[in-house]
Amino acid sequence: MQYFVVMIDYGRRGREAIVDPEITRREVISRIVSGEYKNISFIHEVADSSVEDVTADILAEAAVPEIGATGADLQAGHFDHARDLRKHEPADGPMFSQAITS
Repeated sequence: MQYFVVMIDYGRRGREAIVDPEITRREVISRIVSGEYKNISFIHEVADSSVEDVTADILAEAAVPEIGATGADLQAGHFDHARDLRKHEPADGPMFSQAITS
């Protein structure tokens, strides 16, 4: 009998081991690619009476090529940062409560 143990770390909420003898290696990879399995601590392959850590192999197979940031993404990030900085600047005029009472 062969099966996979996928340990998912939820941080403060704890960890969960997903063990299903019917899930194949291909299905584990598919679930990683789809985003169903995130924050994986480890993946063990249990076959007969031996256990093998296959985390690196499976994550390498499931790796989706990363797309670099485009110019538009970088510009949008710059505008967002500038807007956030403006939110924290002190106002030049009277405070809002003083403007209402005047």
